[in-house]
Amino acid sequence: MSLQFDILTIFPGMFPGVVGESILGRAREKGLYDVHLTDLRDFAHDRHRSIDDRPYGGGPGMVFKPEPVFEAVESVLGRRRADPERTRRLILTPEGKRLEQEHVRDLARAEWIILLCGHYEGFDERIFLGLDFERVSIGDYVLSGGEIPALVILDAVVRLLPGALGHPESSLQESFEDGTLDHPQYTRPPVFRGMAVPEVLLSGNHAEIAEWRRREALRRTHERREGSPGARPPQLEGSTAKSLEIESF
Repeated sequence: MSLQFDILTIFPGMFPGVVGESILGRAREKGLYDVHLTDLRDFAHDRHRSIDDRPYGGGPGMVFKPEPVFEAVESVLGRRRADPERTRRLILTPEGKRLEQEHVRDLARAEWIILLCGHYEGFDERIFLGLDFERVSIGDYVLSGGEIPALVILDAVVRLLPGALGHPESSLQESFEDGTLDHPQYTRPPVFRGMAVPEVLLSGNHAEIAEWRRREALRRTHERREGSPGARPPQLEGSTAKSLEIESF
C-alpha cells in the first residue's frame, strides 16, 4: 500500500508544482505515495467562504475559526485511508515540537499522514483542544502559513520511502541519519581555481575514504552544530575519536 497524504489548506494551488517535480514527482509516478488536497474554504458557512475572524480580546490579525476546520478534518477522517494505528495527524504550528530526522523516520512508517496547515495569526485554541493532532514546527522563525512546512514534511518523508531515491543507500548516508552532518562532497575537475580535491578521495582506498568521510563529518558537526538546540552527540569510535580529541559535544 502506498503512503497517502491528506493536506488541509486554504491555498491548495501551492502544492501541485512541487509535488510534480524531481524526487517527489518520480516517486508519485511510481505509486510510492499520493497526495490529496482539501480546501478549508469549502467548509465555510457564508457566501464569502470565510474561515477566519478577528480574535477575542482584540489585537492584530485573523484567527482560524473552529467550525470549518473541524468539519474539514471530520470529512477527511471519514475517508479512512488507513487504520488508526497507521495514521499520523499533524498540525503545523510554531508552538509544535521541532521536526528532527528521527521524527521523519517515524513518520515514514505510517500509511496515512494528515497535515493541517494554518495561516494568519493561527488557530482558535479549541482546534488544538478538540482535535487529536500532533503539533509540529520546522523551526523557530515566522512563515506566512503552514503550507511550506507541509511541503518540507512531505519531501523529507517521501525520500525515505523504499524506491524513492536512485540508490538504496542514499538516504542512509545523508546528514542527520547518524546524528552528524554529511561529509564534504567533491566531483570533477580534480583541481578548480587552485582548489584541489583531497588526495584520499582519488586514492581508490575505500577504507581510508570511509575513515576520512567519517572524520570530516564529525569535524563539520562539531564546528557547526556544537550547542545547537536539539543536536545529538555523534557516536565516536576508535581512532576517529582520538584523532579529533573530542570528548563530548
